[in-house]
Amino acid sequence: MGQQHTFEGSLHWNGGSREDEHGKLKLARAFVVRFKDKPPIEGSSPAVFNGDDTRHNPETLMVASLMSCHHLTYLAVCERANIRVLEYSDSATGTLAIKDGKMRFTEVTLAPGVVIGAGDVDKAIQLHEAAHGLCFIANSVHFPV
Repeated sequence: MGQQHTFEGSLHWNGGSREDEHGKLKLARAFVVRFKDKPPIEGSSPAVFNGDDTRHNPETLMVASLMSCHHLTYLAVCERANIRVLEYSDSATGTLAIKDGKMRFTEVTLAPGVVIGAGDVDKAIQLHEAAHGLCFIANSVHFPV
C-alpha cells in the first residue's frame, strides 16, 4: 500500500471565559471539530480537566479510533479469509497516566466479541492478531494496544 492519504478537518473554539471565586481566569473547553460531509463532533476536555463530560474528548476519541480501526481491519481480513462475520462488538479501556514525567496513554485494552456465520472459528480468532498488526491507528501509537 504505497499510497498516501490525506484527511483534512477543522476545529473551532468560540471562546468563553469566566473568573473563579478567587479571580483566576477559567477558559471554556468546548469546541467543534468538522470534516467535510460529516456530522460535527462536539468536544471538550473531560470534567477532571475542567471540561464537559457530556461531550467527546480527545481521550475517548483515541479509544474510539483504536476500537473502530481494529473492527474495520478485522472485517477486511475476514473477507479475504472468507469468514462471514455476523456480529461484532467491543468494549475498550484506555489508561491515561504519568509516565516518564508526562501524562499520556500507557495502554488501551480492546475486548472484541465476534459471531461468525461461516468459516473456521480458530482462524477467525487468529485473525484478530493479523488485524492488530495491520491497524493503521494501532501502528501509529507508542503504547500497547
